[in-house]
Parts: sequence; structure tokens; C-alpha cells
Amino acid sequence: MPQTFDLIVKGGEVVNHAGRGLADVGVRDGKIVEIGDLSQASAGKVFDAKGLTVLPGVIDTQVHFREPGLEWKEDLESGSRGAVLGGVVAVFEMPNTEPTTTDADALADKLARAKGRMHCDHAFYVGGTHENAQFLGELERLPGCCGVKVFMGASTGTLLVQDDEGVEQVLRHVNRRAAFHSEDEYRLAERRPLARTGDWTSHEEVRDAASALESTHRLVRIAKALGKRIHVLHVTTAEEMTFLSGHKDVASVEVTPQHLTLTAPEAYERLKGYAQMNPPIRNAYHQAGLWHGVAAGVADVLGSDHSPHTKEEKARPYPASPSGMPGVQTLVPLMLTHVAEGRLSLERFVDLTSHGANRIFGMADKGRLAVGYDADITIVDLKARRTLTHEMMANRAGWTAFDGFEVTGWPKATIIRGEVVMRDDEVVAEGRGEPVRFAETLAG
Repeated sequence: MPQTFDLIVKGGEVVNHAGRGLADVGVRDGKIVEIGDLSQASAGKVFDAKGLTVLPGVIDTQVHFREPGLEWKEDLESGSRGAVLGGVVAVFEMPNTEPTTTDADALADKLARAKGRMHCDHAFYVGGTHENAQFLGELERLPGCCGVKVFMGASTGTLLVQDDEGVEQVLRHVNRRAAFHSEDEYRLAERRPLARTGDWTSHEEVRDAASALESTHRLVRIAKALGKRIHVLHVTTAEEMTFLSGHKDVASVEVTPQHLTLTAPEAYERLKGYAQMNPPIRNAYHQAGLWHGVAAGVADVLGSDHSPHTKEEKARPYPASPSGMPGVQTLVPLMLTHVAEGRLSLERFVDLTSHGANRIFGMADKGRLAVGYDADITIVDLKARRTLTHEMMANRAGWTAFDGFEVTGWPKATIIRGEVVMRDDEVVAEGRGEPVRFAETLAG
């Protein structure tokens, strides 16, 4: 009797733990149940992937979707729409909303807002502060929480934990891997007078490489002393990458597509406020150091640091312009372009966008295209050539720093738990996102 499935993804080149090769993927009850030759099987639905590449679902482990409180820039619906249009099946969303996500009620509110509105699966960070440090061990275990996020620099209000004592208190109370924006707030404060009005090239001088490196040295020293796991977000300097390569016992590393693609000062001269983010876009020397860290395996994950601001806000003369750029929708095509141009293997892309998140965050049932896992699949056309434009973007701010950038490689479909959510640049199943589960908190 022939096998039956809910869905068969048929005839594509599968890239997963076993390598690369033509295979079919059989899905039942939202799970992958077979990979191989399913030509004799039947299914309720068949996705013809002939000529396409079938990848584990891409996970973006750093986005700022701005809800609640800043919905004129972005919200959970529009942010997740951009995610699935970009081939992303799940996101980890950051706590610097208004109000901040620093207690159980705020986390519950985000999960309630996401229900029926977010198109991709999701988890939310709880912000670590001086005030809530003693409660973080409980908060990080709540359903839908991906962990604790700490701003050592570049934030405002109670989310800023710039001192070693504060960082130590946070780490003493957490048990999961905690994520850090690592810039030294003391050095940043000293250097703010270096900002030249209307000159975005001075952003890299204000937030210099030493600001990041000194903070990361401090962070690793504390983590080692306490035996705690840390995740260093958006690493931007060659020296940090070299330093972190010696501390992989405690530290995992994120890189972003924009730091791997844009360089200073050209990006600031051409894009002005659109190129401004924290930590900043740096020069070619540091970018080469990041690529070396990718090639050497030091980098664990790619995160977009999707952080929209309105065009009007971005047009203010530096330093009045805010830092941050959209990115969740462009992560896949940008990085596939690096694959096409030989800077990155497709297997390494898969490791950075799915296997890495599974490995360092302990995602339950997600992050691998393997039997028993959620049927999260990103299907791409590696040969498709497109030009990115502002008009393509789903973000509420309506722009991308990569307007006019020609990419090679394009997401053709996003499948989440066995359901085709995006196909051919159209969201075809809305509001189906669910909270991500984590192995360390399955009984949380």
C-alpha cells in the first residue's frame, strides 16, 4: 500500500545534515516524516520543487518589530509579513518596545498580540535590567521566551546595564544563554562629542572598534568567572572575532548581513541615515575580519537586527537621526548573493540560518530539515536575479538600505509546520504563527 502524506515537497535539491542531493520531503501532521524517493507515495498537496533548492527553514534570531508602543515604524503583523516574504520561518524579537518586555505581563502581552496576527513562528526576549535581575531565572523559563537580552550600551532607560556589577547580577540569575549588545557605554559617552552634525561618517568614530572590543572583553571575563553562556550580538570588529574564537566554551557569535555587505565610509556617503545602526557599519578591514570568522566557524548565527525607523526620522541630520535598519526580508537574498559570488558555501549558509539557532538556543523541533522535526522549509531559486527596491518591502517604514541592489538567489516559498505560508512573493496563509519551544524550558 503506497504511503500517504499531507504534503510532499517534490523533486528539489535538498540541503541538510546529509549534504546535498535530489530528494522528496514527506510531511504529516506538521512534521517531516520521510526524506527520499517518494515517487510512489500520494499526498493531499504536492509542491513541485523541480529546479529549486530546499533548505531548512531560515530562522532570524534578532528582530525589533516595535510593538507595542512604536507601531508607526513596524508591528508584529507587518514585521512577520516581511519575514515570510523573505523565506524566514521563525524570529526572536527584542525587548526594547514601549513598555519594555521586562516582566511576565509584558511577555504575555506580546504573545497575545502575536496570536492570529504573526505569520511566522516567534519567541520574545525578556530584557535584563538592574531592577529585574533577581527574577530573570523565572522569566527566562516562561513559554514563548527565547532568553534574556542585555544592552551594555546603546539603549535608554532601565534596559541599559553598563556596569560590570549589573552584568554579573544578570548572569548570576540566568541559566540559559543570555544575549548581549556589547558596546562600552562609558567609552561611548566620552566619544559622543566627536559626532559631526550632518556627517554620518563620524558615526563609526563615535562608536569606535575599541568601544565594542572593551565591552566584549569585560563580558567574557564575567561569563567565564561565573560559568555562564553568553551570545554576543552583531559582532562588528576583526579583533572581537579573533578574541571570541578563544572563548567558544562560553560565547556564541552573531553576524549580520549588513555588516558583511556594506562598508564605511562609502555606505555613509551614499546612504546617509539609512546606513546608521549600532554597532556601526565599519571599514573593509573589519569586514574582512568578520568574513574570516564566518569561514573559520567562529560565527554561529546570522541575525538581521531588523530595526525600522521612518524615512522622516532617518532624514534628520546626524546625530539626531536614529540608528537601525530593516533587514528580515532581505537576509536570505543578500546572503544567497554571497553564496553565488563564492564568499559563502550554501552549507555554511544553512548552518548560520537554521542549524546554528537550533544548536546554541536549544530550539525544540526546529532548525533542521530532518525526520521528526517541524516541517519548516525555505525553498529558494539560487539562479533568480532580482533588484531589491523600497516598494518590495513589507516593513511599515517602507524602505531598505539595499534599494537598487541586485541579488542572485530568491525565496520562492516559506513552509511553516507543513503549511505553505508564502509562495511566489505572496503570503497565502495568514496569522498562523505559533510560539517557538525550547528544550531547556519544555516543562516551563
